[in-house]
Amino acid sequence: MKLFFIYLLLGCISLGAFAKDIAVDKQEVLITQLLKQQVRQNISIQHSVSAILKRYPEKVQSVLNAALHLYPNRYKQIMLGAIRAEPALTCDVVELVIKADVAPSDKIVAIAVGAEPAYAREIVTIAADQNPDQIADIVRIAIVTEPFVADSIMDNSMLSYPERMLDILTAAISAIPDQVSTLVSDTLALFPEDAKEVVTTAVSQSASHHSHSIVNAAVQSGLSKESAIAAAIEGGADKAEFAKQ
Repeated sequence: MKLFFIYLLLGCISLGAFAKDIAVDKQEVLITQLLKQQVRQNISIQHSVSAILKRYPEKVQSVLNAALHLYPNRYKQIMLGAIRAEPALTCDVVELVIKADVAPSDKIVAIAVGAEPAYAREIVTIAADQNPDQIADIVRIAIVTEPFVADSIMDNSMLSYPERMLDILTAAISAIPDQVSTLVSDTLALFPEDAKEVVTTAVSQSASHHSHSIVNAAVQSGLSKESAIAAAIEGGADKAEFAKQ
């Protein structure tokens, strides 16, 4: 008898989930019909998505699934329509578009950060969670798109993926090369024990005229001058530049 009730309970749960799936499917069918009708009336997909989500922001999954299925090549317009309808949906939009596999993650991140820079750190986090092997490209494009939040993006990404710290630093340097000394200081504040590797990487990824500022940043962060210079030379700095120091 006990087993009977367990099976009955499991059956009820399964039926409930099935009914929910049917309801979602019906919702997406109706939204699909609405979007098709509006596009036939020369209403842009961006405006259509925006208009629906302004009234029904809780339907973001159904709306985006339907829109991306119908018009996968217009993912940018669909994203902008959704984000501008309700900025708080930005992270949901990024996750849904990445899962739809209609574009590379870095392009999706660039669109989202450009549309709503206040959510840049969260956007990078969501995108990296979906594609952790692309963390460096995601960080680079986010910083290129919105340099003013570079420190927040880089710090959060490094703490989330400490094993990719040097890759993330390299990506940040490629995005804002003239701020390399600041990037080195920020990195060493999080990973002081990796100071030599940070200096070597920063020098190897930067123009030669940045070598001194990188060494100075490392020294100010606690690395000895001798170690900082040695690490810089290992990264490709001209030994003669530091001969008299």
